[in-house]
Amino acid sequence: MVAFRVTEQSTSAKVLAGLRTSANNVDRLREQMTTGKQVAKPSDSPTGTVSAMQLRNDIAARERYDRSATDGVARLSTAEAALSTGGDLLNRARDLVLQGMSQPAVGDPAARAGIAVEIRGLRDNMISVANTSYLGRPVFGGTTDKDRAFLDTGAYQGDTGSVQRRVGDSSQVRVDVSADVFGTAAGNVFDVLDSIATGLETNPATLSSDLNRLDSAKSRFTNELTAVGSRYSQLTAAQDTASTQVLALTSRLSEIEDIDMAKAVIDLQTQSAGYEAALAATARVVQPSLLDFLR
Repeated sequence: MVAFRVTEQSTSAKVLAGLRTSANNVDRLREQMTTGKQVAKPSDSPTGTVSAMQLRNDIAARERYDRSATDGVARLSTAEAALSTGGDLLNRARDLVLQGMSQPAVGDPAARAGIAVEIRGLRDNMISVANTSYLGRPVFGGTTDKDRAFLDTGAYQGDTGSVQRRVGDSSQVRVDVSADVFGTAAGNVFDVLDSIATGLETNPATLSSDLNRLDSAKSRFTNELTAVGSRYSQLTAAQDTASTQVLALTSRLSEIEDIDMAKAVIDLQTQSAGYEAALAATARVVQPSLLDFLR
């Protein structure tokens, strides 16, 4: 049988190693309580660090979707207001056409001339509506970098591109409105209003056909308003989804990184008490020898 001799030096080394471990645990808990994090650096938890990085990437993506949806809502709100204004202008123009086609105005050149002046004013207002902009870009101009979609002549100077906003991993929503609602070729709404004004001044017989073209323009505005409302709903739903996902992902990240403060306080008290007790016990058990003093 082999006898093993445990020297005082080896005993001291083991005791001191235990004390260092206990002291490190106390320091770790104090650091966690100071930072509020249980994973402050990769070495604290390699697996937790990887999960936290992925969650942060997911949160950043959802926040981008939320910002895109918010921008899209603002753009479509601007376009919706413009379309509503344009629809009101067309309704007023229709009322004036009917007035010009009826007695006593139809037989009174001066009365028709007065109506024509108001029609031309409506046309100017419609040009302003068609050039409505959001952040310096015309909402009816496609992807053009010009500051206006239509010239005062009614000529279109935008393009046929569309402005999209990504609001999900595989979801995009159009946030501009096609200039087709005004018409971009001959017979556009500006030409119709011009023709109405000219007919009132010179030939009331043409007003009937112009009224039909005006009604067609009104239908385009109504249909476009419906489409805008649908896309608006898509964007607001995407906002809600992105916000909900951000909250859920942030909660999961907190579970990985953040400490339970109440538990940490108890753990620190327990570790501190154990460390103090170990120090006291060590002081009684491991006594310095004469050789220790001589060293």
